[in-house]
Amino acid sequence: MTTTNALSARDRAILRAVAVGGAELQLGTESDLFLDGRCCCDQSAAHHLVRTGLITAAKPGLTGQRVAAALTPAGHEALDQHAFAA
Repeated sequence: MTTTNALSARDRAILRAVAVGGAELQLGTESDLFLDGRCCCDQSAAHHLVRTGLITAAKPGLTGQRVAAALTPAGHEALDQHAFAA
C-alpha cells in the first residue's frame, strides 16, 4: 500500500480530482482515468493509484467500458492525512 509520504503532488492532485467527481475509469488490465471526459495526462500515476488501491471503479463493468471512478477508503485516508500534515 502506498503511504501518504510516497504520494507525489501529482498523485494528490489526481486523488482530489477524483474526490470532486466527474472522474471515470475505462476498465481493462490497466484502467485508464478520464477527468471531466478528458484523458488524464499522467496515466502512469493513475495506474499506480488504481494498483495501490486508492482509486477504484464505483461499479462493475465490462472491459473497455467507462464507469464512474471513486476513491477507496484508503484514498480518502491518504488525502485526509496529507491535509493534516500540510
